[in-house]
Amino acid sequence: MSVDWAEPLRGEPPVLVTGAAGFIGHRVATLLLDAGVGVVGTDNLCPYYDVALKHDRLDTLNARAGFRFVEADLADRAAMRAAFDLCAPRRVIHLAAQAGVRYSLSHPEAYVQSNLVGFMTILEECRAARIAHLIYASSSSVYGGNRKLPFAVSDGVDHPVSLYAATKKANELMAHSYAHLYALPATGLRFFTVYGPWGRPDMAYWKFAEAILEGRPIDVYNHGAMARDFTYIDDAADAVVRLLTAAPTPDPGFDRLRPDPGSSWAPHRVFNVGNTRRETLLDMIGMLETALGRKAEKRLLPMQPGDVLETWADVSGLERAIGYRPDTPLAEGLARFAEWFVAWRAARPG
Repeated sequence: MSVDWAEPLRGEPPVLVTGAAGFIGHRVATLLLDAGVGVVGTDNLCPYYDVALKHDRLDTLNARAGFRFVEADLADRAAMRAAFDLCAPRRVIHLAAQAGVRYSLSHPEAYVQSNLVGFMTILEECRAARIAHLIYASSSSVYGGNRKLPFAVSDGVDHPVSLYAATKKANELMAHSYAHLYALPATGLRFFTVYGPWGRPDMAYWKFAEAILEGRPIDVYNHGAMARDFTYIDDAADAVVRLLTAAPTPDPGFDRLRPDPGSSWAPHRVFNVGNTRRETLLDMIGMLETALGRKAEKRLLPMQPGDVLETWADVSGLERAIGYRPDTPLAEGLARFAEWFVAWRAARPG
């Protein structure tokens, strides 16, 4: 994996990475440190899932030269300002958020506080600091009820099917307004089902692996008639770091009479980050069974509120921008996850 992207960053202040104890944030911070780029990471270590896993991720980062950690909640303006003041960043990677579609059905206030109020804090601090580039996490969930495949950034995304998706769409609109008003260069990344080592326990592949190893049945929604564009963590994180030095500029060809949702007159853009393949849920389970060397007992259940039938990413924009070409097949990525997962469980106390 080339690190040519890192050369201009080595003479700059550390990159601020929010959500550094999270799944994608941990891997992004690791890639930056591997390339000799300093990182100040923030996280509020919320108990949405096992906080011990977040501490384990942080332990790997705290052991590295060039990393500093600030425990801070996004909605705490004073704490986030202190983090900005600590490193005076030129570039910010905002990956902290309240994640999860189903959790948003029962805890909507958490999404408003973190994803809306918290994102407002990030935008204001970036504006005040005159940031050269803000990269922030959106989600494939914004495509909502769309059925045209593959999903393209030029498609409309006005029909979310969960509050989580609505907050991510709101983030894109908020970032665009700041790009327009304050010339704040901002790039939103619509991640498609990122998976792999150090992943999230609330995601299906993790739940399936845990249940299979413990001999419990797995819950397969919509009777398995679903498909996802599964994106390996290294492919996703590589896209993030390579975009750091590719701040957006206004599109001189933007047509206000026929506006393209994927473009703008402001220095703002949105990219899909996916694997460019759709895999059925049942095929994914079969690959995971092979990787773990055990068969799953499947409990077939109806579709869950907030879920979408299938996702599939058109990444042509990202390919043009940075030459993005994801190269990790699902079977290979799941094998890497399974190897890590078995070892991680064995090393845990108790």
